[in-house]
Amino acid sequence: MSMLRIYQDSDACELGSFSDFASVSNRLEKIGVLFEQWSASQPLKDGDSSDTILSAYKSPVDRLMAKYGFQSADVVSLQPDHPDRETFRKKFLDEHTHVDFEVRFFVRGQGLFYIHAGDKVYCVLCEKGDLISVPADTRHWFDMGTRPRFTCIRLFTTPEGWVASYTGDKIAQRFPTFDELMREAA
Repeated sequence: MSMLRIYQDSDACELGSFSDFASVSNRLEKIGVLFEQWSASQPLKDGDSSDTILSAYKSPVDRLMAKYGFQSADVVSLQPDHPDRETFRKKFLDEHTHVDFEVRFFVRGQGLFYIHAGDKVYCVLCEKGDLISVPADTRHWFDMGTRPRFTCIRLFTTPEGWVASYTGDKIAQRFPTFDELMREAA
């Protein structure tokens, strides 16, 4: 189940927790973050090609590409046995921004986006069926956990794709990690 926790940015004091789609979507919309849930147009199975996955979500992908001017879409997947999983995880754990949207649709698995807006941090657990679109120039970070397991569709407006500008703020170190939140939820 998707989840949103809102924290005070200064001391990581939790201000609220929400798990129903309408509450999560409405709160994120107020800070400019798009949160949707999509369904595949055809059954998918592990090992499906990127083309098969993109075809299963063609209608919503095409809708967002037309609306926001995205130029490309791809599929990325990471599993717990990937030899570079820790390197990839570290790349996303520090607060950063992009000149482009950061758009992720979770075909499988889950991940945790932290969005720093104003004096709050919005911690969004995205799972299978969830789309999140973080606007350009929005401070955020992402935690996939120490044993990542996800497949995502990514959309880009620039040919370079994902390029981060790190803020240098160590704010991410004050907040619960993916693994800590998953243990707490269990």
